[in-house]
Amino acid sequence: MLNLILFSLIAGIVLALLAVPFRMSRKVKEDGKTALVNVRTSPLLVGTAVAAVVIVFVVYYAGNIDRNWTSLWPAVLVASLAGAAMSAGSERKGRTVLSLAALVFAAYVLTAPLFNADRKYKAVEMDEAVEIAAFDETKTPASVPPKFARNKMKKAFGQVPNTSYYELGKLQIQTVNGEFVYIAPVEFAGFFKWMNAGTVPGYFTMSATDSADNPKFVKTEMAYTPSSYFHKNVERHMRNAEPGMIYYGDVQLEVDDDGKPHYIRSYGNFISARNGFDVKGVVVTDPQTGKTKRYALKDIPDYIDGAVSPEAVSLANSYYGNYVHGFWNSKFGKKDVKLPSDEGVEANVSPVFDETGHMYYFTDFTSPKEEVDSMLGYSLTDGRTGEAIYYTGDLEESYMDSAGALQIIEKKFIEKKWSGEMPVLYNFYGEASWLTPVLDSNGFLQNYFIVSAANPEISVYANSPNEALKLYKTALQRGGSSVDGASGAEEAKAEMTVKRVYKERAGDFTLVSVLGDDGRSFLASTESVPLAVYIEEGDRLSVTYLETGELFLPVKELDNLSLGK
Repeated sequence: MLNLILFSLIAGIVLALLAVPFRMSRKVKEDGKTALVNVRTSPLLVGTAVAAVVIVFVVYYAGNIDRNWTSLWPAVLVASLAGAAMSAGSERKGRTVLSLAALVFAAYVLTAPLFNADRKYKAVEMDEAVEIAAFDETKTPASVPPKFARNKMKKAFGQVPNTSYYELGKLQIQTVNGEFVYIAPVEFAGFFKWMNAGTVPGYFTMSATDSADNPKFVKTEMAYTPSSYFHKNVERHMRNAEPGMIYYGDVQLEVDDDGKPHYIRSYGNFISARNGFDVKGVVVTDPQTGKTKRYALKDIPDYIDGAVSPEAVSLANSYYGNYVHGFWNSKFGKKDVKLPSDEGVEANVSPVFDETGHMYYFTDFTSPKEEVDSMLGYSLTDGRTGEAIYYTGDLEESYMDSAGALQIIEKKFIEKKWSGEMPVLYNFYGEASWLTPVLDSNGFLQNYFIVSAANPEISVYANSPNEALKLYKTALQRGGSSVDGASGAEEAKAEMTVKRVYKERAGDFTLVSVLGDDGRSFLASTESVPLAVYIEEGDRLSVTYLETGELFLPVKELDNLSLGK
């Protein structure tokens, strides 16, 4: 607060000096003659300074604006123009020069977006690749939709003491102790509730992979929150701790492995002239004590998954997609322009995790042409470093974008009025595929839908992501696609006698389903095991397979012992 008072005091005095001339005169008639009489300007100067100090304090306190001198440019422009208009003689010349300088700087600030597009693009330029690595089908993707998780948390709100004082805050997905979970703080329901309670009692947590999980309320009192007021508002508290910091994006709650909450917010630099944003690090505040610390991106604590705010990622995607050939091309020619989609669940991006629990923000890009649902590519942005990779996909195929996937779901369940939420592109078995949770009109999760991005006619749905993956694998094989998994399952060997065998044509190949005398079922494709086509009941087989836990275990190698050498 002391910093804001000093800033307001200095700014108010400077603005008053710019606005009030040192010498002023007025016309006075005496004995029928008009004469110029000097006027004391000190009362006007003092009054203007006091008013300016108050106005600056109120504006910067209420707006939580960074306290850099460049943020004062509108006030400096108005004050310098006023001072030039009211002054006279040689003083007017000097003040005119000051007002012209203020005008030049104002023009620089206002026109910066026209000229810094190349710098914005360079600041966020992404490495390029063709396709993401295949997903390990033995894992479960973090695919519980936030709308559904939020509905369940609201129904569990009775766990909160003095429930009427509070409401559910912003949902945030992260990893805690190696598990993918949703975190949502409890927030104050209004000013008078904050006055009475003083602190919020804790936060909710719920699995982001298991839709059957029930929300759990974690008790931990927090005084510095987004819904607190005055100096206890966490955003204002961060501003007072770091007065000149350039923030972008909302504050987010991150929980460490001990369950202790922390509020974080991304900071960075303007690209030029108070325009654009390039993320550099994160400010962390303890909501219990108010202790605040700044971290560069390379030094952030391990428990923080989303050091780069989703708003900053969305902005970077916009720079990368629009400004490949500068500002004017983004408005008129639009050569190579690609628009990031708005189907993400957080500021138009969707958080996803790899098998190690590392978080990325996913966004697909589409054509600026209207009524085109073809995807031009997609990006994954590291939530801790801000580094991004743009994936072009197989250039020989046309991929459907996220909006197209949602349209297929809407048409599939048109009678039930179900809709998709949070579509994310995965590499399932070597096939670019959209995984989308399906919700009913009340926001309750009904199933998981998977559709091929290159072949929309191949689609399945099931009650869980893993069940849908098993069905999708079979659907791909029946559609003649080559199935390449990235399973972390161990290889195993077995010998058995064939009790039943079933053969099904799938494109240019044949799927062979085998039931062994030990009760296990195996699935082989003649694409990878050509001699499987000769299997008959009663044959003795030696197989190498993957222990995936599926009903039909995938066969890698096969030796029909009954055929001999």
